[in-house]
Amino acid sequence: MSTDTPIDQTSAFWTVAPGTGELRTEVLPALRAGEVRVRALYSGISRGTESLVFRGEVPASEYQRMRAPFQQGDFPAPVKYGYISVGVVEDGMDDQAAALRGRTVFCLHPHQQRYVVPADAVVPLPNGLPAARAVLAANMETAINAVWDAAPSVGDRIAVIGAGVVGTLVAWLCARIPGTQVELFDIDPGRAAPAAALGLVLRTPDAAATECDLVIHASGSAAGLRSALAMAGFEATVIEMSWFGQQAVALPLGEAFHAKRLTLRSSQVGHLPPARLPRWSYRRRMELALSLLVDDRLDVLISGESDFADLPHLMPALASDGAGVLCHRIRYASA
Repeated sequence: MSTDTPIDQTSAFWTVAPGTGELRTEVLPALRAGEVRVRALYSGISRGTESLVFRGEVPASEYQRMRAPFQQGDFPAPVKYGYISVGVVEDGMDDQAAALRGRTVFCLHPHQQRYVVPADAVVPLPNGLPAARAVLAANMETAINAVWDAAPSVGDRIAVIGAGVVGTLVAWLCARIPGTQVELFDIDPGRAAPAAALGLVLRTPDAAATECDLVIHASGSAAGLRSALAMAGFEATVIEMSWFGQQAVALPLGEAFHAKRLTLRSSQVGHLPPARLPRWSYRRRMELALSLLVDDRLDVLISGESDFADLPHLMPALASDGAGVLCHRIRYASA
């Protein structure tokens, strides 16, 4: 995109109909007290959720709960949706906002060249975290919440099913707990190299472990969830991270589910676990996510990069066939 766009104009990506997107020119609002104007450097595509949104597969019952912080429009379309943006604060009105001028920040904002948001909606990147890697922040935040929900313990035998970005990050976090035996499962052998770079072992489902203390499912497939139930040991917990949208999922609850007294629990990043609420805020969780990304090895989770101008052609391809895709980064002209 041209770098000489007028300061009061911006371009944003909209899903205009299920399976179709376009770039729209918008007028930026004037800065008010407590607000900052951000110039995007990178954004990221959240493969699972954004694909469902782009295909128009958000159930009507979830239209309100699924709204992103700075979403415009309504499901199914037209809608401006997304929550992974890294940029530089260009300006701010009052002292708090002005103090952020020139800082590189993360914001839960859709794909857009420039935007105006409250100053407390941006989180400065810690020293040592490059902007290009910070697009993993929302995925890391989701992984943190899942580990909190799962509550793994020292020495646990843990299976993580689904070696996408979130599943791999969950396995990476769990493997840092002393004594844990963590195995990552995926049907795509191409995920072995990124896993190995993070010190993880990737296995295919036919080599599935059994009698696990904890199983975390993040594959986005019904078959993966069925495998998760099969891997769980007696009185074990299965954490479900995948969101299936409108897809119905059939499970073998007539097999050993009851005899093994399994617990099947959901994990969703939109809410902090109850045990954390007295001490943790969403901002503190995001600051933790950003601090954990100060590790060069995590670059292996970014599998590609495209220009912002290519988004209308890129999204249909990613939403229909994400084979081999981990995090796909969007680069803006100012990056």
